[in-house]
Amino acid sequence: MSGLFDLTGKQALVTGGAQGLGRMIAEGLLRAGASVAITSRKPEICEAAAAEMASLGRCVALAADLSTPEAAVALVASYRAAMGACHILVNNAGKTWGGKIDNFPDKAWPGVMAVNVQTPFTMIRELLAELAAAGTADDPARVINIGSVAGAKTERLQAYSYAASKAALHMLTRDLAGDLAERNITVNAVIPGFFPTKMTAHMRDEDKVDPALLARIPLRRLGRADDIAGIVVFLCSRAGAYMTGGQIPLDGGVIGCG
Repeated sequence: MSGLFDLTGKQALVTGGAQGLGRMIAEGLLRAGASVAITSRKPEICEAAAAEMASLGRCVALAADLSTPEAAVALVASYRAAMGACHILVNNAGKTWGGKIDNFPDKAWPGVMAVNVQTPFTMIRELLAELAAAGTADDPARVINIGSVAGAKTERLQAYSYAASKAALHMLTRDLAGDLAERNITVNAVIPGFFPTKMTAHMRDEDKVDPALLARIPLRRLGRADDIAGIVVFLCSRAGAYMTGGQIPLDGGVIGCG
């Protein structure tokens, strides 16, 4: 069992890996033995995060604003130059927009859909050669798309473009899983609920969480770093080699118990 979750020798790219859920995921992959490249829109934040995580293993900073397909193509070129092989791609970078339907602007749609749906697709397309070369029948290459409970269940967040984009990403995951299985690439989606990140900052006061939010979560707590790291390491390891096309809720029961 000791080698079931071992990622020694694997190389991974985690978009948005300098902060929030991406940082939790990157640290989990590093602790499991992988070398990890992380991205952030701000070079200084990316470099600082990579330096802090260097004690866990090789961590490479790649600054990238993934709001256009051209930027995704450029990121893959940078990754290829810095890392070479790619065994694991985690599409985590995301964008949101909230507002009442009465004045929810049209400009809230293109950027959110581009970052949350088109960029993951472009990243996968551009890394297909590396992923296919890294995967075998017994040990496929892994793609993990980070979705959201907002794209699977009505959460009344008034984040219309965000919810629609995550629902689209969940379906895109299934389509790609079917198409890429023959190339020894698995594609799964993790569907997080509420974690202590910038996206839930308006629901928290430092360590104090809005009781109304906790009341919506059957397990009565926010997600923790080990929760998201654990499911991603599972999917990337020998333990998760036979799973593809999955949409895995990680939400304390919000979806499953609702």
